[in-house]
Amino acid sequence: MIDTSAFQGKTAAYFTLGCKLNFSETSTFGQLLQEMGVRTVAEGEYADICLINTCSVTEVADHKCRQAIRRMVREHPGAFVVVTGCYAQLAPDAIAGIEGVDLVLGANEKADLIQHLSRAWSEELAGKHTTCSITGTTAEIRSFAPSCARGNRTRYFLKVQDGCDYFCTYCTIPFARGRSRNPSIESLVEQAETAARQGGKEIVLTGVNIGEFSTAEGLGLLELVKTLDCVEGIQRFRISSIEPDLLDDELIAYCAESRAFMPHFHIPLQSGSDAVLRLMERHYDTKLFAEKVDTIRRYMPDAFIGVDVMVGARGETPEYFDETYRFLDSLDITQLHVFPYSERPGTRALRIPYIVSDHDKRLRSKRLLELSDRKTRAFYAKHIGTTAEVLLEKGTHGKAVMHGFTRNYIRVELRGQAPDNHLVHVVLGDFTHNKTALKITLP
Repeated sequence: MIDTSAFQGKTAAYFTLGCKLNFSETSTFGQLLQEMGVRTVAEGEYADICLINTCSVTEVADHKCRQAIRRMVREHPGAFVVVTGCYAQLAPDAIAGIEGVDLVLGANEKADLIQHLSRAWSEELAGKHTTCSITGTTAEIRSFAPSCARGNRTRYFLKVQDGCDYFCTYCTIPFARGRSRNPSIESLVEQAETAARQGGKEIVLTGVNIGEFSTAEGLGLLELVKTLDCVEGIQRFRISSIEPDLLDDELIAYCAESRAFMPHFHIPLQSGSDAVLRLMERHYDTKLFAEKVDTIRRYMPDAFIGVDVMVGARGETPEYFDETYRFLDSLDITQLHVFPYSERPGTRALRIPYIVSDHDKRLRSKRLLELSDRKTRAFYAKHIGTTAEVLLEKGTHGKAVMHGFTRNYIRVELRGQAPDNHLVHVVLGDFTHNKTALKITLP
């Protein structure tokens, strides 16, 4: 039994690095602490508890984690500092060695974060606490921490899966989050129904490798999608990211005719060179990827298709990068998420002899980002003057601007204020000054 009295009236500050899955988990931790009487710290106020949820997808991410931890310690002197997430699992000793850190929790222990925090907090109050690192091995990561939260956002993020069985040569995520696992469809439906009762209109399905969703009864992602589609009150669902080899044509066809699943897909490619894909030990080739894009376009001509692509991976010669560029240029996609390859300790990619310089990585990133801008602006431009349904979201802090997204994920901006979390029909106007959104006015 957790003694919540010690937490009454306390304040907490949160910082999340990395993916939407991390954001969802942090928001859930915040909800649990709020139920124990802990409020989120106000601007300029010192927090009693600091929670940092870390990422370790790249070396840059590791560096940002260390910076964030030190900044939180500095900005909230005397706070009880808890660090969890992927970096905490992979480098617990390095984090525990940072001055001011009190508790480090690995991936398996994160599911019981509140219990670990309560125990350590009691020791702190009794003057017996020292920095504690609680992490297990990758093989011991079996727990699943449910999460369906929106934090200070409009959309909810529902965690439907965790871990990954793919073990691509460049990636540490399976070591940080363990093997693929997921809860029951019934439990996920219950969480979605709770979000609906709380006024939620849109839910994003999150996970590490969502396409691996599978129940003991042999039900997969398609069955989950069909069941969630029936949840009353939720008017929009989005699938955050799905591997191309796990994106079934039947799932695409269902989403095209569904009540609430949006015409919006995000598909990791990583490389447009089959030779590099083999070095990465990905589970598909460029032919299959192109077929998936074509299938989406056949069922949903106006769908938003985002693509992850890595530049400068070991083995990516200039010729292989040119293959990637030509392949991406040929695809009818909407946007690229471009990120440079980063050396990760313990990965098999380190055995590949050809190394791309940081200078070349920057040049390649620049070329692909320019290609992405061209494709995104062309996609937006063809929708100018059309009518669209938009879910309005809170504006950027300190600015009299609201934003939102159409069903097919076109970002829009509204000058002035209006109720957020409302679906409105608008005419899409011209580009904003920075060409990252389309202007709208309310009818």
